[in-house]
Amino acid sequence: MAEWIALNAVACQPRSGRVVARWCNAQHAQGVLDHTAFRAQVAAWRAAFSAHAGARYALYFDDAVPFAAALFGAWHAGKTVLLCADVLPQTLVRLAAEVDGWAGDVPATCARIAPQRQLSEDGDVWPVLDEHTTRLQVLTSGSTGAPVVIDKTLAQLAREVEAQEHVFGARLGDAQVHGTVSHQHIYGLLFRVLWPLAAGRALLPRVFFLEDLNAAMDAPAVLVSSPAHLKRIPASMDWHAIRRQLRAVFSSGGALPAEAAADVHEQFGQAAIEIFGSSETGGIAWRQSAAAATAWTPLPGVQWRMRDAQLEVTSPHLPDADWWRTQDRAEADADGGFRLLGRADRIVKVEERRVSLTALEHQLLALADVAEARVILLDGARAQLAAVICLTSTGAACLQAHGARALAQRLNLALAQVQEAVTRPRRWRFVEAMPMNAQGKTTDAALAALFRPERPQPIWQLRTATQAQLTLVLDPVLSVFDGHFPQFPILPGVAQLDWAVRLGREAFAINTAFSRMEALKFQQVARPGLPLQLQLEWRPDKTTLQFRYVSALGTHASGRVVFAEAAS
Repeated sequence: MAEWIALNAVACQPRSGRVVARWCNAQHAQGVLDHTAFRAQVAAWRAAFSAHAGARYALYFDDAVPFAAALFGAWHAGKTVLLCADVLPQTLVRLAAEVDGWAGDVPATCARIAPQRQLSEDGDVWPVLDEHTTRLQVLTSGSTGAPVVIDKTLAQLAREVEAQEHVFGARLGDAQVHGTVSHQHIYGLLFRVLWPLAAGRALLPRVFFLEDLNAAMDAPAVLVSSPAHLKRIPASMDWHAIRRQLRAVFSSGGALPAEAAADVHEQFGQAAIEIFGSSETGGIAWRQSAAAATAWTPLPGVQWRMRDAQLEVTSPHLPDADWWRTQDRAEADADGGFRLLGRADRIVKVEERRVSLTALEHQLLALADVAEARVILLDGARAQLAAVICLTSTGAACLQAHGARALAQRLNLALAQVQEAVTRPRRWRFVEAMPMNAQGKTTDAALAALFRPERPQPIWQLRTATQAQLTLVLDPVLSVFDGHFPQFPILPGVAQLDWAVRLGREAFAINTAFSRMEALKFQQVARPGLPLQLQLEWRPDKTTLQFRYVSALGTHASGRVVFAEAAS
């Protein structure tokens, strides 16, 4: 049991008929990967990594199964693995000097390695990995957007898997693991890859939309998700099949709002199991209730205490036995758990006055118009508070009837009861949902970008399985106009390509890598103030996205984006 649960999923002998993963390609062909075949894939990756002298490699895979094979292959080759959340150009540039190479779905310009051939693992020796020298590094954005590298040992990861299995294993049984979160984040890595491998549960392709769960729910299952996804459960769908098969719903990455928790309970027939923790601390505690005030129960092995009203923890999930001070304010519960009271590190100064951003957010949430609120400090010649607001139905009706300026004045007047003028937000943005990064977090950098956006808010007119149409109003404040050109600003062609690809992925859930451009034409310039219509057509059989920008002036640009075919 110890060898199995401690993540030595490759070193242990294959179990007869054990299914490691199930897959379905773009043509809806299905298949399974058993333990023997998985070991063969790991062997190929071990050989590939062993052929290179470098010690530290970054992994990025769209699919969790080849990712798992590459991860264990790298570990068995004695490499340290860096887990990154994306392969955006700035990420690649930042990491170029820090890693010895890349593996996975990364641009060809990277120092990329890959197995040359599939190897047979028959007769191979698979020593048990050393838990204390086998290492993983997590690249996380943190709460401010600044990149931070966090070291993890296999011992820390294994203890966390053991804690999960101890608390939840009996109710999960042999359930298949569905997930809407990426395995490139520590929560997704643990819950969608390492824990299933250790416990003998089948890995499944990532689910990008909750609507896709009905078709995939053909056996007992568990859903690994986040507040970003669970806040958007379509109420119009029939979730009967999911309620019949679903054994547990996990959520992490932030507290699940009360309304979303109630939706999960109503639609899925059970409350979500929330996991509280961070990339630095690992899992700390859990709770399962549709009530937001429910206390958190520490995971096995986690000890906690209060110091200056802040939560401190020590556990096997941390690098040492020292107490780790979190930035969470908390209070003890009578039953041995604790309740969270908000962050302790969100105090800013505006014109020499101290302002608690957390307190300001709570005051906004108490208003009938506000469903969700985030407040940030915008730096500049004169620092200003800025609020990003998701509206209730009451607030949305006011916005529709009277406009954003009137709604901002109404909220400002309500805050005047509890805040001085200088400590109230001066700028406002009303959004349908908070911006989320790949880890499902809302960062200050993403919120600040809303006040100097790179792309207009899309106004969708049509969305089907293969067709989409939307309007983009070219606001002069868009950052893409900077320097292009000072006396005669025009929309850059590279921005038009980027928008087409991003909005195409959003409209059609395209999840394979960009391959090439075809038939690209720029026919006339687009200037600030112009309402620009984007027409999109998705051809899944050819993995091509046709796009065309038009306005009252005619066609501005058109082309065809070719994506890589989905792995079979």
